[in-house]
Amino acid sequence: MNDLPPDLPRLRTLETWLALQLDQVRQRISAVEQREQERQRGIDARPPVPDWVLEHSIGVDRAPVAVHVGGCHMAGKRVRGIPRDMALRALTEGIDACSHCRPDTGLGFVDG
Repeated sequence: MNDLPPDLPRLRTLETWLALQLDQVRQRISAVEQREQERQRGIDARPPVPDWVLEHSIGVDRAPVAVHVGGCHMAGKRVRGIPRDMALRALTEGIDACSHCRPDTGLGFVDG
């Protein structure tokens, strides 16, 4: 069973329609490829996750409230990356260590 029309005018019309559809598909492929390239550039340009982060409170003083391992899912939005020595200093000054990611263990900090 053949689904194509038997006469030339309808075949030419079908050919034109298919060419238009193919152009639309190619344009969509191009747009999706461009979006994927832009997404990948964004991933590549993303700064690395810091080893340690300091979480701050809400308010004017924004006092430090907790030390986290970088990438901890419990860290809030008010965090900044800090080096190892600052993380150790924050713990010695009484700032809490996150009970989920345990930065004190990772830093080798022994309270006492």
